[in-house]
Amino acid sequence: MRVVVLQPSYLPWLGYFDQLVKSDVFVVYDDVQYDKHGWRNRNRIKTARGPEWLTVPVLTHGLGKPTNREVRIAPNDPWRRKHLQALRTHYAKAPAFSEVFPAFEAWLAREWDFLVELNLAGLRLLCDLLGIRREIRLSSAMGIDGGQTERLVRICRALGATRYLSGDSARTYLDEAAFAAAGIAVEYHGYHHPTYRQLHGEFVSHLSVVDLLMNHGAQGLEILVDAPVPVLEERGA
Repeated sequence: MRVVVLQPSYLPWLGYFDQLVKSDVFVVYDDVQYDKHGWRNRNRIKTARGPEWLTVPVLTHGLGKPTNREVRIAPNDPWRRKHLQALRTHYAKAPAFSEVFPAFEAWLAREWDFLVELNLAGLRLLCDLLGIRREIRLSSAMGIDGGQTERLVRICRALGATRYLSGDSARTYLDEAAFAAAGIAVEYHGYHHPTYRQLHGEFVSHLSVVDLLMNHGAQGLEILVDAPVPVLEERGA
Protein backbone atom coordinates (compact mmCIF):
# COMPACT_ATOMS: atom_id res chain seq x y z
CA MET A 1 0.00 0.00 0.00
CA ARG A 2 1.50 3.31 -1.13
CA VAL A 3 1.17 6.61 0.73
CA VAL A 4 1.96 10.10 -0.58
CA VAL A 5 2.25 13.14 1.70
CA LEU A 6 2.22 16.60 0.08
CA GLN A 7 1.47 20.11 1.27
CA PRO A 8 -1.64 21.89 -0.04
CA SER A 9 -0.90 24.07 -3.05
CA TYR A 10 -2.76 26.58 -5.19
CA LEU A 11 -3.67 25.06 -8.57
CA PRO A 12 -0.78 22.53 -8.46
CA TRP A 13 1.37 21.33 -11.35
CA LEU A 14 0.96 18.03 -13.22
CA GLY A 15 3.44 16.09 -11.08
CA TYR A 16 1.35 16.75 -7.96
CA PHE A 17 -1.57 14.90 -9.51
CA ASP A 18 0.62 12.11 -10.85
CA GLN A 19 1.73 11.44 -7.27
CA LEU A 20 -1.89 11.56 -6.14
CA VAL A 21 -2.89 9.01 -8.80
CA LYS A 22 -0.05 6.71 -7.77
CA SER A 23 -1.11 6.76 -4.12
CA ASP A 24 -3.54 4.49 -2.32
CA VAL A 25 -3.90 7.13 0.38
CA PHE A 26 -2.98 10.78 -0.24
CA VAL A 27 -2.23 12.83 2.86
CA VAL A 28 -2.47 16.61 2.67
CA TYR A 29 0.24 17.96 4.96
CA ASP A 30 -1.85 20.86 6.14
CA ASP A 31 -0.34 21.53 9.58
CA VAL A 32 3.36 21.95 8.82
CA GLN A 33 5.12 25.32 8.56
CA TYR A 34 3.90 27.55 5.75
CA ASP A 35 6.45 28.09 2.97
CA LYS A 36 6.37 31.80 2.16
CA HIS A 37 8.31 31.39 -1.09
CA GLY A 38 6.81 28.13 -2.32
CA TRP A 39 3.68 27.01 -4.11
CA ARG A 40 1.09 27.26 -1.34
CA ASN A 41 -0.48 30.47 -2.66
CA ARG A 42 0.63 30.72 -6.28
CA ASN A 43 1.19 28.97 -9.58
CA ARG A 44 1.73 29.77 -13.26
CA ILE A 45 -0.46 29.75 -16.35
CA LYS A 46 0.59 30.32 -19.96
CA THR A 47 -0.06 33.57 -21.82
CA ALA A 48 0.97 35.02 -25.16
CA ARG A 49 3.74 36.82 -23.25
CA GLY A 50 4.94 33.64 -21.58
CA PRO A 51 4.25 32.18 -18.12
CA GLU A 52 2.29 34.40 -15.73
CA TRP A 53 1.84 34.04 -11.98
CA LEU A 54 -1.55 33.74 -10.33
CA THR A 55 -0.93 34.67 -6.68
CA VAL A 56 -3.34 34.64 -3.76
CA PRO A 57 -2.44 37.49 -1.38
CA VAL A 58 -2.00 36.25 2.19
CA LEU A 59 -1.40 37.69 5.65
CA THR A 60 1.71 36.37 7.41
CA HIS A 61 3.15 39.48 9.10
CA GLY A 62 3.43 39.05 12.84
CA LEU A 63 2.59 35.34 12.76
CA GLY A 64 6.13 34.11 13.27
CA LYS A 65 6.23 30.67 11.68
CA PRO A 66 2.57 29.87 10.93
CA THR A 67 1.37 26.50 9.72
CA ASN A 68 -0.54 26.13 6.47
CA ARG A 69 -3.76 26.05 8.48
CA GLU A 70 -3.13 29.43 10.08
CA VAL A 71 -2.54 31.55 6.99
CA ARG A 72 -5.40 33.87 6.10
CA ILE A 73 -6.17 35.34 2.70
CA ALA A 74 -5.84 39.12 2.55
CA PRO A 75 -9.34 40.67 2.58
CA ASN A 76 -10.50 43.42 0.25
CA ASP A 77 -8.15 42.39 -2.52
CA PRO A 78 -9.78 41.64 -5.91
CA TRP A 79 -7.51 38.65 -6.58
CA ARG A 80 -10.41 36.30 -7.40
CA ARG A 81 -11.69 38.63 -10.11
CA LYS A 82 -8.16 39.05 -11.45
CA HIS A 83 -7.56 35.29 -11.62
CA LEU A 84 -10.83 34.64 -13.41
CA GLN A 85 -10.13 37.44 -15.84
CA ALA A 86 -6.68 36.00 -16.53
CA LEU A 87 -8.19 32.60 -17.26
CA ARG A 88 -10.77 34.14 -19.60
CA THR A 89 -8.22 36.29 -21.40
CA HIS A 90 -5.58 33.63 -21.97
CA TYR A 91 -7.69 30.49 -22.40
CA ALA A 92 -10.92 31.62 -24.06
CA LYS A 93 -9.77 29.98 -27.31
CA ALA A 94 -8.62 26.76 -25.65
CA PRO A 95 -10.51 23.62 -26.79
CA ALA A 96 -11.88 22.76 -23.34
CA PHE A 97 -12.46 26.28 -22.01
CA SER A 98 -16.26 26.07 -22.04
CA GLU A 99 -16.04 22.65 -20.39
CA VAL A 100 -13.89 23.59 -17.41
CA PHE A 101 -14.11 27.36 -16.87
CA PRO A 102 -17.57 27.36 -15.22
CA ALA A 103 -16.21 25.10 -12.45
CA PHE A 104 -13.38 27.55 -11.71
CA GLU A 105 -15.86 30.41 -11.84
CA ALA A 106 -18.08 28.76 -9.21
CA TRP A 107 -15.09 27.95 -6.99
CA LEU A 108 -13.70 31.47 -7.07
CA ALA A 109 -17.14 33.02 -6.63
CA ARG A 110 -17.02 31.93 -2.98
CA GLU A 111 -15.46 33.95 -0.17
CA TRP A 112 -12.45 32.27 1.40
CA ASP A 113 -10.92 33.24 4.75
CA PHE A 114 -8.09 30.72 5.03
CA LEU A 115 -5.70 29.67 2.27
CA VAL A 116 -5.91 26.00 3.25
CA GLU A 117 -9.69 26.01 2.75
CA LEU A 118 -9.28 27.50 -0.72
CA ASN A 119 -6.61 24.97 -1.65
CA LEU A 120 -8.49 21.93 -0.34
CA ALA A 121 -11.63 22.96 -2.25
CA GLY A 122 -9.46 23.56 -5.32
CA LEU A 123 -7.91 20.11 -4.96
CA ARG A 124 -11.34 18.49 -4.86
CA LEU A 125 -12.43 20.51 -7.89
CA LEU A 126 -9.35 19.56 -9.91
CA CYS A 127 -9.73 15.88 -8.98
CA ASP A 128 -13.34 15.99 -10.18
CA LEU A 129 -12.37 17.61 -13.47
CA LEU A 130 -9.61 15.06 -14.05
CA GLY A 131 -11.71 12.10 -12.90
CA ILE A 132 -9.37 11.16 -10.02
CA ARG A 133 -10.81 9.14 -7.14
CA ARG A 134 -8.47 8.54 -4.21
CA GLU A 135 -8.70 8.49 -0.43
CA ILE A 136 -7.53 11.89 0.82
CA ARG A 137 -6.66 12.50 4.47
CA LEU A 138 -5.55 15.59 6.40
CA SER A 139 -2.44 15.29 8.55
CA SER A 140 -4.03 17.67 11.07
CA ALA A 141 -6.82 15.16 11.67
CA MET A 142 -4.50 12.22 12.33
CA GLY A 143 -3.11 13.33 15.71
CA ILE A 144 0.46 12.35 14.82
CA ASP A 145 3.51 14.40 15.80
CA GLY A 146 7.26 14.02 15.54
CA GLY A 147 10.28 15.41 13.73
CA GLN A 148 10.58 15.76 9.98
CA THR A 149 11.17 12.14 8.95
CA GLU A 150 9.82 10.66 12.18
CA ARG A 151 6.37 12.09 11.59
CA LEU A 152 6.25 10.89 7.99
CA VAL A 153 7.14 7.38 9.15
CA ARG A 154 4.45 7.49 11.83
CA ILE A 155 1.85 8.66 9.31
CA CYS A 156 2.77 5.82 6.97
CA ARG A 157 2.63 3.25 9.78
CA ALA A 158 -0.76 4.53 10.97
CA LEU A 159 -2.13 4.03 7.47
CA GLY A 160 -0.58 0.57 7.04
CA ALA A 161 1.74 1.70 4.25
CA THR A 162 4.41 -0.56 2.80
CA ARG A 163 5.66 2.12 0.38
CA TYR A 164 6.20 5.86 0.64
CA LEU A 165 6.34 7.81 -2.63
CA SER A 166 8.33 11.00 -2.13
CA GLY A 167 9.16 14.00 -4.22
CA ASP A 168 12.73 14.09 -5.51
CA SER A 169 13.78 17.12 -3.44
CA ALA A 170 13.38 15.08 -0.24
CA ARG A 171 16.60 13.21 -1.07
CA THR A 172 18.48 15.97 0.72
CA TYR A 173 16.78 15.47 4.09
CA LEU A 174 14.82 12.20 4.21
CA ASP A 175 16.21 9.63 6.65
CA GLU A 176 15.66 6.49 4.60
CA ALA A 177 17.03 4.29 7.39
CA ALA A 178 14.08 5.29 9.59
CA PHE A 179 11.65 4.10 6.91
CA ALA A 180 13.61 0.89 6.43
CA ALA A 181 13.48 0.20 10.17
CA ALA A 182 9.69 0.52 9.99
CA GLY A 183 9.50 -1.88 7.02
CA ILE A 184 8.51 0.86 4.57
CA ALA A 185 10.09 1.12 1.11
CA VAL A 186 11.01 4.63 -0.04
CA GLU A 187 10.32 5.45 -3.69
CA TYR A 188 11.26 8.70 -5.42
CA HIS A 189 8.88 10.16 -7.94
CA GLY A 190 11.18 11.00 -10.84
CA TYR A 191 8.35 12.50 -12.85
CA HIS A 192 8.72 12.68 -16.63
CA HIS A 193 6.82 15.78 -17.70
CA PRO A 194 4.71 15.21 -20.84
CA THR A 195 4.50 17.49 -23.85
CA TYR A 196 0.96 18.33 -24.93
CA ARG A 197 -0.94 20.73 -27.20
CA GLN A 198 -0.95 24.28 -25.81
CA LEU A 199 -1.96 27.74 -26.92
CA HIS A 200 0.50 30.61 -27.36
CA GLY A 201 3.42 29.13 -29.22
CA GLU A 202 6.30 26.98 -28.05
CA PHE A 203 5.59 24.43 -25.32
CA VAL A 204 6.19 25.46 -21.70
CA SER A 205 6.38 22.83 -18.97
CA HIS A 206 5.80 22.90 -15.20
CA LEU A 207 2.71 25.08 -15.32
CA SER A 208 -0.42 24.69 -13.24
CA VAL A 209 -2.57 21.72 -14.24
CA VAL A 210 -5.12 24.37 -15.25
CA ASP A 211 -3.19 24.78 -18.51
CA LEU A 212 -3.56 21.08 -19.32
CA LEU A 213 -7.27 21.09 -18.41
CA MET A 214 -8.03 24.11 -20.56
CA ASN A 215 -6.37 22.48 -23.54
CA HIS A 216 -7.47 18.86 -23.08
CA GLY A 217 -10.28 18.70 -20.54
CA ALA A 218 -10.91 15.35 -18.84
CA GLN A 219 -8.45 13.68 -21.24
CA GLY A 220 -5.74 15.51 -19.32
CA LEU A 221 -5.47 12.65 -16.86
CA GLU A 222 -4.28 10.27 -19.57
CA ILE A 223 -1.67 12.82 -20.59
CA LEU A 224 -0.28 13.68 -17.16
CA VAL A 225 0.03 10.17 -15.73
CA ASP A 226 3.59 8.91 -16.01
CA ALA A 227 3.37 5.10 -16.00
CA PRO A 228 4.72 2.83 -14.74
CA VAL A 229 5.85 4.29 -11.42
CA PRO A 230 9.48 5.37 -11.97
CA VAL A 231 11.19 4.09 -8.82
CA LEU A 232 14.62 5.68 -8.63
CA GLU A 233 15.57 4.23 -5.27
CA GLU A 234 13.89 1.79 -2.91
CA ARG A 235 14.92 0.60 0.53
CA GLY A 236 13.12 -1.34 3.19
CA ALA A 237 10.64 -4.17 2.86
